[in-house]
Amino acid sequence: MKIYYTLLFMVFCAMVSAQEFVQQPIAQNTQPYTFKLYPNPAYENVVHITTNHSGIKDVVVYNVFGSIALKDRISRPTLNISKLSPGVYVLQITQNRHSMTRKLVVK
Repeated sequence: MKIYYTLLFMVFCAMVSAQEFVQQPIAQNTQPYTFKLYPNPAYENVVHITTNHSGIKDVVVYNVFGSIALKDRISRPTLNISKLSPGVYVLQITQNRHSMTRKLVVK
């Protein structure tokens, strides 16, 4: 019986070690979509949003309950948050069909 389990274990190990892992090549000229949000926590009525791709950005700010607290489309690097009360929010930026999220704290 021990021989049977030993042979089964050896076959299993051979099957696992014989598998090939193939990595897909990553394109060298593509940059991931990221953005910077500052100041965070925000004490003023404006936050700055910079992305590595220029263009129009759709901004949606969600409160902690998941409701939309602010929705705007901006082409400049500043977002007016004067309508937001102090608290924690989730900021979602959509640009060129790519979405990115960050936590935003308003003091």
